[in-house]
Amino acid sequence: MRIRKLLTVIAFVSLAFAAPVAAQSPRPDGANAAVKEQQLLQQDYLIRGRATLPDVRSYVVEQPLGRTWRLVQEVWLRWIGAAIILGVAALFAVVYFTLGPTMIESGRSGRTILRFNLVERATHWTIAASFTVLAITGLNITFGRELLLPLIGPGAFSGWALFAKYAHAYAAFPFMLGVAVLFLMWAKANIPTAVDIRWFKAGGGMVKHVHPPADKFNGGQKAFFWVAILGTVGVAVSGIGLWLPFFWTNVIGMQLAQVIHALIALAFIATIIAHIYIGIIGLEGGWEAMANGDVDLNWAKQHHSLWVERESGPGRRASPPA
Repeated sequence: MRIRKLLTVIAFVSLAFAAPVAAQSPRPDGANAAVKEQQLLQQDYLIRGRATLPDVRSYVVEQPLGRTWRLVQEVWLRWIGAAIILGVAALFAVVYFTLGPTMIESGRSGRTILRFNLVERATHWTIAASFTVLAITGLNITFGRELLLPLIGPGAFSGWALFAKYAHAYAAFPFMLGVAVLFLMWAKANIPTAVDIRWFKAGGGMVKHVHPPADKFNGGQKAFFWVAILGTVGVAVSGIGLWLPFFWTNVIGMQLAQVIHALIALAFIATIIAHIYIGIIGLEGGWEAMANGDVDLNWAKQHHSLWVERESGPGRRASPPA
């Protein structure tokens, strides 16, 4: 009996000393859980668990930066994209109604000169067609749910979104190939020179109707060429990273690649809007260069006088009057 009482006393004493220790240990309440979460996030902005799957990326159970990415994707990119695209369109609308298109000041001569051969035009239109597909299907990711979904309904939008996904992926290949071919054909002719500086100082002939000398490509065209090349490299690298998910980066890298891809693409679309305006609306006779390859001789002398002088040398003549 005495032994039993002794054991009972020892047990109560042990519990008395163990209780404060248990009270000091971390409990699974809100405060302690938040502290531990912040400590874990300080490592690499991820909280990982344990698993037996071969793919270690599946161990991630929380990635708070995903909420920031979702805000950028669903809110900021829409406002930025709308501001860039609509802003450029509005700018050239003002240019058109204030300055008007640049006309052939000497009138058409009736004689033409070959500006772009068949290979150059075919490459250009391959790029144009594939870029149109990429732009429409890419804008669907940013604006589709807000603009199309209420108009065509969930069923039709789901089918369109699935088609747009595959069309965007496969249209990228002819676009990149076309830009690569165009780079090989035109890179040398687009190297900036002192002539281009004088061209920019004169405003490209759009303001004072003083047309500065220019070679086959003037300063503005050269600037557009290199912007297009760099933009293609940017969307290609980031796009391939998205096309091969987690091949060379983690989830944070994927989110960053998506944002970079979208921003470059939006700026690219705005640049193409300017290119279309100048080539079709803002410049009389400019469309003909890519339509059939020939331009009027007076147009060529007005906008690319140095190129005409070289092309009109011995053995190189413009076509006779039509």
